[in-house]
Amino acid sequence: MADPRGFLTTQQRELPGRRPVPVRIKDWREVYEEQELGQLQRQAGRCMDCGIPFCHSGCPLGNLIPEWNDLARRGDWPDAIERLHATNNFPEFTGRLCPAPCESACVLGISQPAVTIKQVELTTIEQAFEHGGVDPLPPARLTNKTVAVVGSGPAGLAAAQQLTRAGHTVAVYERADKPGGLLRYGIPEFKMEKSVLDRRLAQMTAEGTRFRCNRTVGEDITGAQLRERYDAVVLAVGATVPRDLPVPGRELSGIVQAMDYLPDANRVALGESVQDQVVATDKDVVIIGGGDTGADCLGTAIRQGARSITQLEIMPRPGEERADGQPWPTYPMLFRVASAHEEGGDRVYATSTKEVLGDEDGAVRALRLVEVRRGENGFEEVEGSEREIPAQLVLLAMGFLGPAPQGLVEQLGVETDERSTIARDGSYMTSVPGVFVAGDAGRGQSLIVWAIAEGRSAARGVDAFLTGASTLPSPVRPTDRPLTV
Repeated sequence: MADPRGFLTTQQRELPGRRPVPVRIKDWREVYEEQELGQLQRQAGRCMDCGIPFCHSGCPLGNLIPEWNDLARRGDWPDAIERLHATNNFPEFTGRLCPAPCESACVLGISQPAVTIKQVELTTIEQAFEHGGVDPLPPARLTNKTVAVVGSGPAGLAAAQQLTRAGHTVAVYERADKPGGLLRYGIPEFKMEKSVLDRRLAQMTAEGTRFRCNRTVGEDITGAQLRERYDAVVLAVGATVPRDLPVPGRELSGIVQAMDYLPDANRVALGESVQDQVVATDKDVVIIGGGDTGADCLGTAIRQGARSITQLEIMPRPGEERADGQPWPTYPMLFRVASAHEEGGDRVYATSTKEVLGDEDGAVRALRLVEVRRGENGFEEVEGSEREIPAQLVLLAMGFLGPAPQGLVEQLGVETDERSTIARDGSYMTSVPGVFVAGDAGRGQSLIVWAIAEGRSAARGVDAFLTGASTLPSPVRPTDRPLTV
């Protein structure tokens, strides 16, 4: 059991330090320093092993958090990684990229700062990799069933690994030159170095998962061909249609979607050469959107040497404490400072863009802004608050709507819902038998932990479809019961 006095003897929440700002903005390496192992184990000892661990409900994967917290406290890393891998295929991804809704649901967080669950998770998997505790787990036998997974982001990778381990022959299709989806070309190197991704892909390859890169499904291979070649198909194509900025001047050059800006920057950070790359060097940059993607653009623009950076958010600035309408154990909207925000730039809230102003060459030169507030019919402009700010590069980071309706989705004939995402039933199967969907393509834009959870759940549905029953674990709650069809 957990240390019954751990949360009393260690009351202070301690996290690893970030490298000094003047140092880290000169490179693309991860910003966090390594935490001393004894300090981490004391932090794990703060876990109270609650009778009703609300952190379970805060985590979409249903991670067995009190169990591996206590094993980490004891230094039993082999058993800790076994309990962690029991529910999460990729803790090295979530340990770096997840916003940790489990910590918002931590019972200790009612009266003290929450347990550093995310950091314990990350340390556990890093200890496993360092000491050879992450081995390939190929299936004992093959089922002679084949599955195509379209998309190699976290949902696709999770589904592929689960199905490969169940004995199915799995091919993952990826339109980019290397697998990983947004993990490779959307997430900046300073948040997760790509060596972290590559070592996990090496494990999956050794297990038997096959990767088919530079293949755009819907063009290089049609939906009909895919269904003919494979016994089941998993669509993990993400929500790739970005929200746009419908204001006068949108047609000017220098206005770029975040996902057209970040991938090229990631390639260059990895030493690749990119023609006609959009860079922020010596420019006044405006980022529209205050979320994680906007912060990624901010950190990238800083490292490229932007002259000034302004990040706009239409919502008011959130508070630093829970609002009354967001009680524990819900995930609250709080004012958070990402590593990129420490490094520079101005964050401007409750502000909307009215117009993009251009120069004589048809390029953006400024934005006309106005302050807004909530009214009865949505946002209302604050009279007399209009102003202009200079901009030679505008990055749109306002989120995503759903998967592209053309191409593969159209060819397969799967139904979409009112949110333009792909409709599915309780087993994650679409309106077309044998075609499943996982991740943002079916859920809408969400967190990496939800993508992995959906990939695992979809794999269970596919396995049941192919074999008649499945005992694959998944985040289905309250219990994992054998699924039959």
